Amino acid sequence: MADRNAIIRKLPAVETLGSVSIICSDKTGTLTEGEMTVKEIVTRNNDYTVTGNGYNPTGDIKDINDNKPDLINGHPLDLLIKNASLCNDARLLKKEGEWIIEGSPTEGALQTLTAKTDHDLEKLKNKFARLDGIPFSSDYKYMATINNYEDKNIIFLKGAPEAVLNKCSEELKNNQTQTLDNSYWEVMQNKLAKQGYRVLSFAYKLVDENKNNITHDDVNDNMIFLGMAGIVDPPREEAIEAIEECHRASINVKMITGDHAKTATAIAEKIGISTKCNTITGAELDELKDEELEKIILETDVFAQVSPKHKLRLVKAMQKLNQITAMTGDGVNDAPALKKADIGIAMGIKGTEAAKEASEMVLADDNFRSIANAVEEGRTVYDNLKKALLFMLPTNGGEALVIMAAVLFGFTLPITPVQILWVNMITAITLALTLAFEPMEEDVMERPPRNPNESLTPLSLLIRIGYVSVLLTLTTLSIYYWAMINNFSIELSRSLAVNMLVFGEVFYLFNSRYMTKSSFTIESLKATKWVWRAVIAVIIFQVVFVYVPFMQDLFGVQALNVKQWLIVIIVNFFFFVFVELEKYITRTFLTNG
Repeated sequence: MADRNAIIRKLPAVETLGSVSIICSDKTGTLTEGEMTVKEIVTRNNDYTVTGNGYNPTGDIKDINDNKPDLINGHPLDLLIKNASLCNDARLLKKEGEWIIEGSPTEGALQTLTAKTDHDLEKLKNKFARLDGIPFSSDYKYMATINNYEDKNIIFLKGAPEAVLNKCSEELKNNQTQTLDNSYWEVMQNKLAKQGYRVLSFAYKLVDENKNNITHDDVNDNMIFLGMAGIVDPPREEAIEAIEECHRASINVKMITGDHAKTATAIAEKIGISTKCNTITGAELDELKDEELEKIILETDVFAQVSPKHKLRLVKAMQKLNQITAMTGDGVNDAPALKKADIGIAMGIKGTEAAKEASEMVLADDNFRSIANAVEEGRTVYDNLKKALLFMLPTNGGEALVIMAAVLFGFTLPITPVQILWVNMITAITLALTLAFEPMEEDVMERPPRNPNESLTPLSLLIRIGYVSVLLTLTTLSIYYWAMINNFSIELSRSLAVNMLVFGEVFYLFNSRYMTKSSFTIESLKATKWVWRAVIAVIIFQVVFVYVPFMQDLFGVQALNVKQWLIVIIVNFFFFVFVELEKYITRTFLTNG
């Protein structure tokens, strides 16, 4: 799993992954690239498009007439760009020829926007030095700073449109303030959001030069609105494929984001979470009672403008409906939801230590594809556990039945205790271990999630265990009885019985590679390198067991000739065929294929 960027912190999580029925995923950086770019700016003066992609500050700002605007001091666009750079904790750097950001991808996009203008980021930062600030929080959805500004100080505010507009009474147009037109900005916000943009709003307020600190009360009213920026974060192509794969596996994928509902819905439809996404906002969640939420939660694809406390409530509601839920998160406040989820998934790159400590799994690349990979691996691990049980229980059962039959019918033991010890030692350290390395079966992501209450050994497997145990017993006793009536020595008879049992387990190993699928295929017979290494090791061990004199004396056996080896192989081939016949009946009548 670590090779596929899914680091498991708690081992039981591997089994739980096979039962996951809902994956609740963050949007930015998990379902999307996380490399954000400002593409549109709206002010009261004009609308602007921004060229260029990613964090490379190559590009221009153009108005609707395709002209490059002059950034005149005090102009709405000029103040908005200064706000974007100064009310910002990210840094734009060039390392080894690549432009990277340190900090939030959203804030990195804003620094890149500023770098596309004539402004120098460092000179701007020094000229308008920050005096104090309020860091961004998902609880209040904005960030604010107070900076030096000519003969006064200035408060910059940026954040979600609904958080910023509520604090504004005026807007800036042509270097003049006028009454805020809320309806106009609501139309602009919806227009940007429907294009799949993440929308940020900007505002400012001039204050006395003696004011050097800032509190929430300072930004609660009388702010002057500057405009909005539409930021695009393209969906990950591999996330689109992974979501489609999850849907085939009957796993419901839900997007949980702090973005505007229309933005979240547009992105969700692009990446295939649903053809027509049902969306609920955090405000709507607050109005729903628990019973009402449980009725609609499974049909809802997108939860927008939500906070960490909503994540925790969503997890509880899904679990109440007996859904095995995986939840992603990266912040300190996400820790309760991650801890409550059946599988808490923290981000390895942008995740906090608190989030990682609360999680069962950490994504090394913050990519949704890695969650789907982990589910594949979890299902495969569980399959291989069942295969190992399916191999070990009947082989041990066959050994036990051979001894019990001999005692019950009162004839000489076909296999001595020390020979049983040899068989267990040789097959346990070779054959049984190979099943742990079995690759993922082709249909592993075509099946519905495993019921967590499902028995590890359902009726079909119990039938197989009993059936194979009896077959191994019959083949072992039959060759021993045949040897005795042909007056073979007790040593030779036991040598035949031991090898019949060991090679029966070798043939049964190939049966066990698929629980119901036929093993009569070229693919199955090719097997893995581990299977063939184990088979070769068993053959070598048995040659030593049968032909080396001190081993013959130690275990009371005798060398076999070619004819006797052929009998062992032929009988076990028919044993293999009879097991495949049982598998055919099981998949046809008990599992419907």
